[in-house]
Formats: sequence, C-alpha cells, structure tokens
Amino acid sequence: MKNVAKYKRGYYMPPQECLDWTKKEYIDHAPKWCSVDLRDGNQALIIPMSLEEKLEFFEHLVKVGFKEIEIGFPAASETEYEFCRTLIERDMIPDDVMIQVLTQSREHIIKKTFEAVQGCKNAVVHLYNSTSVAQREQVFRKSKDEIKEIAVSGAKICEEYRKKTDGNIVFEYSPESFTGTEPEYALEVCNAVLDVWQPTPDRKVIINLPVTVEMSLPHVYASQIEYMCKNMKYRENVIVSLHPHNDRGCAVADSELGLLAGADRIEGTCFGNGERTGNVDIVTLALNMYTHGVDPGLDFSDMPSLVEIYERVTRMKVYERSPYAGRLVFAAFSGSHQDAIAKGMKWREEKDPDHWTVPYLPIDPKDVGREYEGDVIRINSQSGKGGIGYLLEQKYGYDLPKKMRENFGYAIKNVSDHLHKELMPEEIYENFSKNYLNVTSPINIPEAHFRQEPEGSITADVTISIPDKGTAVYTAVGNGRLDAVANALKNALGLDFTIESYEEHALDRHSTSEAVSYVGISANGKTVWGAGKNTDIIVSSINALLSAINHILS
Repeated sequence: MKNVAKYKRGYYMPPQECLDWTKKEYIDHAPKWCSVDLRDGNQALIIPMSLEEKLEFFEHLVKVGFKEIEIGFPAASETEYEFCRTLIERDMIPDDVMIQVLTQSREHIIKKTFEAVQGCKNAVVHLYNSTSVAQREQVFRKSKDEIKEIAVSGAKICEEYRKKTDGNIVFEYSPESFTGTEPEYALEVCNAVLDVWQPTPDRKVIINLPVTVEMSLPHVYASQIEYMCKNMKYRENVIVSLHPHNDRGCAVADSELGLLAGADRIEGTCFGNGERTGNVDIVTLALNMYTHGVDPGLDFSDMPSLVEIYERVTRMKVYERSPYAGRLVFAAFSGSHQDAIAKGMKWREEKDPDHWTVPYLPIDPKDVGREYEGDVIRINSQSGKGGIGYLLEQKYGYDLPKKMRENFGYAIKNVSDHLHKELMPEEIYENFSKNYLNVTSPINIPEAHFRQEPEGSITADVTISIPDKGTAVYTAVGNGRLDAVANALKNALGLDFTIESYEEHALDRHSTSEAVSYVGISANGKTVWGAGKNTDIIVSSINALLSAINHILS
C-alpha cells in the first residue's frame, strides 16, 4: 500500500523487562467484571437507548451477574442524569451491585456527578484525564506536570465531595489514552492520584489502564500492565482494571494477556459494542475462560435472550460468526465436520459424558441455550451422510443403517443442490417420510396372514393391490414372515430381488409404542431402501419392504 512511511509506532515499552506473564499458562480465576454497555456502549449507538430501554437492559445485566455496571456520564446530559436518578429513586440497584459513573477532572462536572449518585448505596466515581503524548502536545498543549496536576486536582475535588455524599463511594482513576503514554509517566500520574486518595484494605481504589486506542501487539500491552502492577504504590489496596478497545482486533487478546500480567478487573461490553471498533467483548472473554474449566462468574446460559434484548435496545446486530453468540458459530455444513461431530457426540455419550471433547465444538451449545438440531448440524449441498443421519436420529428418532444413511444423504444433498438452499429439519423429514417411510404407491399390501408349517417354514397369504391388475391374494412360503411376503411380491410382480439388509428399533428409545424397520433390497444391480413404522413390528417390517419395492417401481 502507498503512504506507509507516514505511520510510526506510537506506543512505549516499559523501561524495564516485564515478561513474568509469559510463564503463566492460562487465567485461573475470573476477574471483577464491569459492564460499560450503558455508557461507553450507549454513547456509540446511532440512536442511543431510551430511558426505558436502559432500565430494561440494566436489569438484564444484573440477571447475567454483573456486580459493577457503568451507567453513564451524568453531567453530560439530562438523559444521563435522569437515568442515574431513576435507578436510585426506584430502588432498582441490588445491594450487591455497584453503579459506576464517569466524570472528567473539572469541578463543575464532578459536582454534578456527585449530585447524581446522592443516596446510592454503592457507587464508583470514575475520574479520568488524557495523558498520552499526542493529547498532551496536540489537544491540551500542556507539560507533563500540568497534565499530572489536572489528575491530582480532580482527585482532591472528588475526595472533598465524597465527604459530603451519602453512601459507599469507591474511586476509580483512568489515565485515558494509556497506550499512547510513556509507562513511567503513566505510573507517576497514577501514583500521584493514589497519594491523594490513600487507599486502604477497607477502601480500595480502582486504577483503570485503558487501551483507548490499540497501538501495539497484545504482548506489549501485557508488559506495560506488568510494569504498572510491579511499581504502583499501595498495590495491595489497588484494583488494577483494563478497558481495551478493539482498533487492531486484539481486544480479547489484550485483556487475556493483561490479566496474566496482573490485572484484576475488566471493563467491557456484551458483544463488543463501543466507540469505533468497539470494546472488548465480555461474552467472548468470559466464555474463553469457561472452556478452560474456569467459572467466569457470569451466566450466559440463555444466550438467545441476551442477544434478543441487545439487538432490540441497541439496534445493533450480533454477527453470525461472533464467538459463542452468533447464529452460525456452532453450525457445521461440511460433511466431514458433521460426521466428526456426530461421532464425537456418540463417543462422549458412551465413554465420557462428564467432559466435553467433541471435535470442532469448543463448547457444548446447550450450555449457552442452543440446540444441537438446527444450531449444530445444518444441511446444504456440502453436507454429508453423517450429519443428515444424525439430525434425523436426534430430532425424529430414526437411526438409519449405515448404507441407508449414505443413500438418503446423497438424495438430500441433491435436493439442496437443485434448490440452491439450506434445508430445514422438517424439510428433510418430509423428504424421508415421502420417499422412504410407509410408501404404499403404486403397490399396496392391505393385509397379510401367516401360518406356521410343521417343518418350520411360514406360509403367507398376502393381499396385494397392483395398478391395472387390481387386488388379489398371493400365497407364498418363506423361512420367516418377511421372507414369505417377499416371495409373494416376487410372484405377483414378476420381480427378482434379494433382501440384503434388515434392521429395526423402537422409534422412541424410552418406549416400545412404535417400531421402525429398515429394509435394503438388491434388484437390477442396485440397492434401494425402505422404512416402515407401526405399533406391530411385523407390519412395520412389511411396510419397509413395500417402501423399498415402490422405490424401485416409482
């Protein structure tokens, strides 16, 4: 591409090597979570949420398990202020949930912010000012000392107002644009703020180190976080928080490596909504931990309802391939993938039902409220016999013989290819029912009666209806009932065929109310299949044979 020379790396490595985080294999416990859907997420919407939409979404975030929720910037507008007051005055904030409000380091804004949270049992007042080289030089045109003084003076004003405000007020400070700030200078500013607030074990302070704009590879951010954690004053009384944005598409990686580097808390949104490319997606981050056997402390077991309310109140869409939540993320269209998933499901059921090891699926879809049928196995012209057979078995109870699965699978693939569309489970079942199950045209067998012969054979009197010939009784002998019926059909039709395969099972594995039979017959050098269903296993097997015969004649 042209103009590459005008770009340069705008981040700063810490002044000392900080690589202890590389020795850790995985995140072994959940961080504190803070949803910023109602502030950072809301301000990025084309049409911001209404008061009632915000209230509804707030209640759902509480239901998911968020204990800290940033609800807005009360001094920014009357709508933001009203939302905060409504939550407090309607007593909608549970005792174990803290709301969080944002304020710039300016006294009239801080004053309005504290007015907004008056009477709240638990609130975080989040103070910020920008510290990056670009902001200092281009926006504020102030020296390092002057920028630091903005932070310190804001911290002092916050302390003054806290003394005059009811409720438990926790302080948070963010050196905004941290990723474009020299780490040693960011540390200097944060320590100066901490000196004002003097955190204690009973009154801890949150220091939030945001990826306001992604500028580096995630390992650089991890080194910056480790440096801050190792050198920050009052570290045992400080909650180190991360607020990653996604400009380089690495917000989840930034967060995961930042947690390995010592951070305690994550601010983000559901599905990554936020300014520009968005915030870190807490759904992805939390469920990544879940796949490692770590309880994230958030409940995403009803993902469809979270997606529904999110899309409705934000007017945004969850991308079909968004991890864990997208409509297609568990869908397998490829035949080889479907076959591996179907076999993996069966292996797990038989060998290790307590653990999830199914190929291609990093998480059990049912754990997030999704279903195997329609969500996992999706059928189109790329699908295979394994997936088609698995869907028919799981949704409708038909466990086709291996060779019949192959035959039916090719038939379904041809239908999908011809129609150039995905087939829904009910369309697949309709095809199976129409072409394979209890097919009574053109040939039909209204009834059959059997006699046991002394030598052990079976004689069958079979009533057969044949177009242009009418209905007549044909008698034949066989080594069993189905063989006798087959011989009667051969005599009636003048058709030479051989029964190659026969299988049967109860249609409902927990009941014997209905039986299903499968018959494969060889005629004219090819094998065709039929299926029969009835409460009587003999009738079921005759129906299967008749369906196969009609398959030949149709």
